[in-house]
Amino acid sequence: MATADQIKSLVKAYIDRNDEKFKTVVLQIAAHEAKLGHDNLARDLKIQVDKLGQKRASIVHFNSQNSMLLPSMPNCSLSELIVSDEINEKIQRILNEYRNRNKLYAFGLTNRRKILIEGLPGTGKTFTASVIASELSLPMYTVQMDKLVTKFMGETSVKLRQVFDAIESITGVYFFDEFDAIGADRSLDNEVGEMRRILNSFLQFIEQDTSESLIIAATNNQKLLDQALFRRFDDVLHYSLPTDDEIQRLFEYKLVSYDSHFIISDTLIHDAKGLSHAEIVKVCEDAIKSSILNSRSITKEEISALLHERKTVYSCKEA
Repeated sequence: MATADQIKSLVKAYIDRNDEKFKTVVLQIAAHEAKLGHDNLARDLKIQVDKLGQKRASIVHFNSQNSMLLPSMPNCSLSELIVSDEINEKIQRILNEYRNRNKLYAFGLTNRRKILIEGLPGTGKTFTASVIASELSLPMYTVQMDKLVTKFMGETSVKLRQVFDAIESITGVYFFDEFDAIGADRSLDNEVGEMRRILNSFLQFIEQDTSESLIIAATNNQKLLDQALFRRFDDVLHYSLPTDDEIQRLFEYKLVSYDSHFIISDTLIHDAKGLSHAEIVKVCEDAIKSSILNSRSITKEEISALLHERKTVYSCKEA
């Protein structure tokens, strides 16, 4: 028997013309009936919901009226993301569960939708969110923290509620970058009462969320985050600076694809150690631009010089 909340969700989904949400609730009811031994009813519900088809008109559009959300439609593939095998497998698992979420619903299970990504700047956190959105043909909405977090008491929580209303009504990938702005540890001495209230609101909203959307939060330092957050996420991805193998693949992807005769030496890989994925890509792109403008081939000496230049910039910043 459907619960009161499920009935309300069905009515709301019908009014909003949200086929995906409607199907989700029906499949949840079917899974519950199957557990009770009502196999015929469960089967009939699944047959009926399958007739809705795979309509997607209600999910691929932008909410331009919400200034806190920056919409985009990424066009990139998983093959372009240079990460460890472990991270790659986790991302593929997220994609596979989303694509087969109806099968999981039929057994009372849900797909991974709430993902936390932690890692140094430039290691691929934002690009990962773009890849996931692109692979699933979903719009991506980047939450603009500067417009979300305000100095006025209670206003940020209200805006956060509006963001989660959008998450519920418009299916997409919602990306919270620099998440520590609202997810900071409540036990830290410098945390004021308002920030604690914001975090409590986020914890409440994300726990109550049952939408079709994916929520991806990214932080440069997970140590700053409140421990209560971690159990709200279905998966945590830890990103680090590229390994030798990843550096090799980055050079191959950017340089060898441009100049098939370019040879990647162990010296270049060593020179790139300590730089992020984004910085290495930037070096490669600078070399390619120079090659195009000067009508000459890329040399290992040029790449090495650009890599050292990048490291010098960081040394100056740290000083």
